[in-house]
Amino acid sequence: MTAPDERETGREESITLLIADDDQVARIGLRTLLAVQLGITVVGEAADGVEAVERARELRPDVVLMDVRMPRLNGIDATRQLLAGTAVPPPKVVVITTFENDGYVTAALSAGASGFVLKRLPVPQIAEAVRVAAAGEAILFPAALSRMVTARPRDSAEALPKAALTGREEEVLRLMATGRSNPEIAELLTVSLETAKTHVGNVLTKLGAQNRTHAVVIAYESGLVVPGLAG
Repeated sequence: MTAPDERETGREESITLLIADDDQVARIGLRTLLAVQLGITVVGEAADGVEAVERARELRPDVVLMDVRMPRLNGIDATRQLLAGTAVPPPKVVVITTFENDGYVTAALSAGASGFVLKRLPVPQIAEAVRVAAAGEAILFPAALSRMVTARPRDSAEALPKAALTGREEEVLRLMATGRSNPEIAELLTVSLETAKTHVGNVLTKLGAQNRTHAVVIAYESGLVVPGLAG
């Protein structure tokens, strides 16, 4: 008798997760609670940024849940190392932090992290953020992100690249900054979903952004989107 096909049973392949946090109690707690969430398998832990990079390259998880303030190598530089110049598809990185106004988080997003979650969130919400990142989407909280960008030093601001966006692309970027999905952008602009996806892709390419979240960080820091007025 052959084993049942996963498609027939309705099961999906589990998302593999690496947890990086220098606080052992927090790390064990997250591992214990996330391990029982549907569709997530915790494959490893790391106690600092150096170990996070090493373990991620060894285990090749789908997602790394990355603390920012860690010894030896912080989460920003660890994220940058993981996502830069790899021969294999890198993991998605979700930053996990205690404070919404943590300027380090914005830098991690600029380094290519898919988004961020707060440690105080209920575990099911953190698990959902992992699932969203694994699916290639951004975990974007516009209000919190705008506050973090506003709190960053002025000399950390990014300028828009010389390849200027068209008027329609700027409009799309502003909608992205409010957390709008591609279908929502298509509906608001009265265009097809494929056209909306094309505009979003053009925005990412022209800005040199690694993902939607990074594009929104650039939009805020360049002044194209004004914190508090994006929504």
